[in-house]
Amino acid sequence: MRTTADRGRIYRRCGCRDTLRHQLGTHCPHLLTDGHHGTWTFAVDVPAPRHHRTTVRRGGFVSHDAAEVALRKFLEGEAGGFNADPNQTVDDYLTAWLAAKALVLKPTTMARYRDYVHNDLAPTFGTLKLDELGHRHIAAFVTGELAAGRGKITLYRCLATLSSALGDAVRQHRLAHNPASPPALHRPPSPERRIWTADEAVRFLQHCHHTDPDMADLFEFLIGTGMRKGEALGLHWDDVHLRERVLYVRCTLSAIDNNHLVITSPKTRTSKSWVAISPRVATALQHRARSRARPHSDPSDPFTGLVFCGPDGRPLRPHTVLDRLRQLSQEAGVPRVTVHDLRHLAATITITAGVPLTVVSKTLRHSTLSTTANIYSHLTQQAAREAVDTIDHTLARAQKRNDRRAWLERLRPPRDHIQHLREALNRLRSPVPSAFNTMANQPQSGRATTLRPPALRARKRPPSHG
Repeated sequence: MRTTADRGRIYRRCGCRDTLRHQLGTHCPHLLTDGHHGTWTFAVDVPAPRHHRTTVRRGGFVSHDAAEVALRKFLEGEAGGFNADPNQTVDDYLTAWLAAKALVLKPTTMARYRDYVHNDLAPTFGTLKLDELGHRHIAAFVTGELAAGRGKITLYRCLATLSSALGDAVRQHRLAHNPASPPALHRPPSPERRIWTADEAVRFLQHCHHTDPDMADLFEFLIGTGMRKGEALGLHWDDVHLRERVLYVRCTLSAIDNNHLVITSPKTRTSKSWVAISPRVATALQHRARSRARPHSDPSDPFTGLVFCGPDGRPLRPHTVLDRLRQLSQEAGVPRVTVHDLRHLAATITITAGVPLTVVSKTLRHSTLSTTANIYSHLTQQAAREAVDTIDHTLARAQKRNDRRAWLERLRPPRDHIQHLREALNRLRSPVPSAFNTMANQPQSGRATTLRPPALRARKRPPSHG
């Protein structure tokens, strides 16, 4: 038996048994004569509740060095506050991970994680040791699920849950790397959405006002503000300020397992913000204020004072709103959409109208501008058409400028021709030597002499008679 420098001990033992079928353990005589007999084990005392100590033993290591590395990792995990047991299974780790995440995640997210762990991950990888889980196991799981007809989006979310859990193990130095990264299945492309046009939205709203005025107020509110479904259903009258034409998004209504309703915080940190109210939305809210039910309820009830609720004052279930939307859409003769598509409609109308993308991002309360650009820029066909038309007009104007410049260059004389013209002009401006100028420069005699050109003197010479 060997003792490590700080804590724990490492020894060799075997599974041989005596005549009474009792294991010999460290007392087997073959351990002294055969250096390859048995396996190595480490043991360490760890604190336990009520000031007791318990001994943790882990064996099956092929060498002393392997047992020492496992012991060191176990002690490092204990010092860091997490379990670094080399024999820990994937099931045990995922169970402990869910218990830790329950303290920080929203109930709806926890419900989805719990379903993936209990229904998919634990039955598939639960018996494997966490240190033995590799990318090949995950790839085989993906191949089998796709062959069985599992949806890619659901399977991708399941693998994202596993990757998140294993990523925490890497950050805690429990694992050297994440076996689920890179992912065995890439994110599937988002399906193409059918967004209403402005005419279709008006036709739908007009039908709602005649058929179901209460639901019409809710759909007017969703389209006019671009708020999420849960934010609208979780809005309280205390957060609405009609006189100032603003409201504050403080909470959201969520359904756990499509059954249990809870009031939780909004989706992101930037979702908690002020939202402006248009005159059309203010009219819908005023109608809700006049027709809202006022049942006697407990003030401590989080569902008290909801803006959009049923006749009894209880919250509207998200699936009820979706079913009603589809029914009214069919009656109005408009395409079938989801409740979240009304948020896309609000973004599409504003972007098509020329509102800057930064303003749209702030209105929708996205965490980053890139989120707005990635989600909504491809939904605005009119904006995309105007963008390519702008490119075409800009290139056409530049081409016209270039053509005009080339035409002016063709009209302009060449440089050598201009030089010849300048030399000729200089010759005309300079004095030219002639007989007239020569005679004018000769010295004069006593009498005056009139100088005339030779041609003129010849014409005045008297004619000859002989």
